[in-house]
Amino acid sequence: MVSAESTTPVHDAAAGKAFYVTTPIYYVSAAPHIGNAYTSVAGDFLTRWHRQRQAPVWYLTGTDEHGEKVLRSAETAGKDPQSFTDELVASAWQPMLNTVDIANDDFIRTTQPRHVERVQRALTAFYERGDIYLGEFEGLYCVGCEEFKLPGDLEPGEGEYEGQMVCPMHGKPPKSVAEKNYFFKLSAYVDKLLAHYEANREFVVPESSYNEMVSFIKSDLRDLSISRTSFDWGIPLPWDPEHVCYVWFEALLNYTTAVGLFDEPGSEGAAKFAGTWPADVHLVGKDIARFHSVTWPAMLMSLGLDLPKQIFAHGWLLVGGKKMSKSKLTAISPNDITDVFGSDAYRYYFMRAITFGGDGSFSWEDLGARYNNDLANGLGNLASRNAAMIGKYFGGSLPAAGEATAAEAAVRELAEQSIAAAEAAIDRVALHEAVSSVWQMVDRANLYITEQAPWVLGKQADQLVDGSRLATVLVTVSESLRVIAVGLNALMPKVSAQLWESLGAPAALGSLAEQPIQTAAAWGRLPAGTPITKVNLFPRIDLAALEADEA
Repeated sequence: MVSAESTTPVHDAAAGKAFYVTTPIYYVSAAPHIGNAYTSVAGDFLTRWHRQRQAPVWYLTGTDEHGEKVLRSAETAGKDPQSFTDELVASAWQPMLNTVDIANDDFIRTTQPRHVERVQRALTAFYERGDIYLGEFEGLYCVGCEEFKLPGDLEPGEGEYEGQMVCPMHGKPPKSVAEKNYFFKLSAYVDKLLAHYEANREFVVPESSYNEMVSFIKSDLRDLSISRTSFDWGIPLPWDPEHVCYVWFEALLNYTTAVGLFDEPGSEGAAKFAGTWPADVHLVGKDIARFHSVTWPAMLMSLGLDLPKQIFAHGWLLVGGKKMSKSKLTAISPNDITDVFGSDAYRYYFMRAITFGGDGSFSWEDLGARYNNDLANGLGNLASRNAAMIGKYFGGSLPAAGEATAAEAAVRELAEQSIAAAEAAIDRVALHEAVSSVWQMVDRANLYITEQAPWVLGKQADQLVDGSRLATVLVTVSESLRVIAVGLNALMPKVSAQLWESLGAPAALGSLAEQPIQTAAAWGRLPAGTPITKVNLFPRIDLAALEADEA
């Protein structure tokens, strides 16, 4: 879990550089599952929030398409690897982004010429600096992880592999490999890595990952084998094309190759690099944290480049208590969820129900309960009741508020507090806390409307001066919904747009995207006379009927 005491933003907006966030580039050996979409949604939520701050943003995602794992998957499918990856990216990986509403600025593929050409420039630079040398290596290699394993990384196998040591991720024994390879002098960077960690306590988060990486660096860090000759599906080394670059080594470079690494000074690519690098946040799963937190910064040091501000190693999504695995057939497709609950509910669930940074268990029952309780009954019913009462008592136009009382002051105060708390949580990349902070407004507005009982005031309106108390209550709820729409736009863009439209806000205030999150809690923005229309944000789902249909 992210430290609550940490308040240092990972991005300095005053610096004029784009807020640059990346996901890992995903292996295309199979179709994506909700674990992949989880990281993508987290990055999208984070970058959309910064856009709501009216700040420049660059959000990168993409696919990792080289290596033995992809080659073997292509052979199993009876296709050449390029055709295999082309088809899978077009049919599954890029559509996944649309399925969960990812607003990425770039999508890099490691088979694209821009990546290949820039990787070869970087490889030449490593080689000319003397950080790559030819040697011999023998070890245990897990094809699924595309990684050599130490004996301590393995665990006893079960079933057909009983009596053997297997990769804990894939449940299969690694194969013994002996090759003459090129190596990167990772061990030469131990002191520099430790010094950087000591000077930048939030370089790797959460703290558990930070401590793990420091321990790993101190425990006899070895040079990294960075080439292969046993297959040819990869980027050839410029000085020895019989060797292809180890997939992890070239894949890590995507974060720089996508924004113009080593492009000619004065070129468009060089300008992009200057306005983007270093990355502000690399979002990765904890199982690949070592590559990103140890190998990657050492590579950047070798190239003389600035290191990223932060590497955030989030936890796993668990199903039945175990990490999802394509090889073990436990993966769930994002479409399985969005086809029933919609993309906004998908995004809400994974960013609210799971502490970002720790492991989290996915449950259909929990998803269904949160949909009906939080979204349909909570936000959806609040917007529906407000519009219905303004329609009934004021002809569908927002009335002018009367004199405010302590009850309204409490709602306004909470609006300021919830937005401020969400802002601070975003700066800590505590995404679940940001959602919870904004959601306080949903809960408080529902409590307020229950306490003030506008339906009772409506019956007494003819006895009041222009129904001013009723008007005050409904204006307060409408203003609360306006704050909620701005506060949730980064998380639930479709529903927030619907809510914004139903409040008549586009004509009165402009587009939702133009509303600065920093001033979202400023009260009294919606003018009297604004048309308030009915909206059904989250239709209730009959979960029992849904379960019966699936059975």
